[in-house]
Amino acid sequence: MITVLVVEDDQLIAQAHETYLGRLDGFACVAVANTARDAMKVASEASATDTPIDLVLLDLGLPDASGIQLASALAGLRPAPDVIAITSERDLEMVRAAVAHGALAYLLKPFTFAAFRDRLERYRRYRSALPAGVDAASQEEVDRALAELRVATDRSVNPKGAAPQTNDDIARVVRDRADGATADEVAKEVGVSRVTAWRYLERLADEGVVLRHTDYGKGRPKTRYQWR
Repeated sequence: MITVLVVEDDQLIAQAHETYLGRLDGFACVAVANTARDAMKVASEASATDTPIDLVLLDLGLPDASGIQLASALAGLRPAPDVIAITSERDLEMVRAAVAHGALAYLLKPFTFAAFRDRLERYRRYRSALPAGVDAASQEEVDRALAELRVATDRSVNPKGAAPQTNDDIARVVRDRADGATADEVAKEVGVSRVTAWRYLERLADEGVVLRHTDYGKGRPKTRYQWR
């Protein structure tokens, strides 16, 4: 079982990450921290036990310190947990800094369960590809393990006809509206046709990212999609 620490200051997003982990075999969310200080405390205490933290899902925008600083501090633990950075920050310097300070992978918010599952399953294969209980690995073993982390554009992540940027834009509209949005409202805000918006929203609903609600307002009932 891979033990996971979720570090996220937004309670709803932290809960979503915990729910996602619960849907994956072989992963256990052992703690949720909303600040860098709490995260370091949890990870430090766990490192002194027989069940250290294996993986940290790390939000880079924390209220008391940057996620980059926390990633650097976590790297000093023995054993040091692996880090997957999760953030809405798209600045390339931030991406480089996260990688330089030990992040194995990077997930941009908002993302679908399929993308989350893909990164976590790749991480699992990465761990499995490295031999356990030895001081050093061969070049072939290291290359094979690192190859598991590389994300290829395939149908499991971006189904046929799905553009990642459009998917992100549509998901962001729903996430930013407390009462959700209809396909018409999303289409107008993103600048796509209603049918296109509906297809992306239905895919997000099928993946469990958003919930469907029937809006019985004036006129014809409409489906409203709400961030889960």
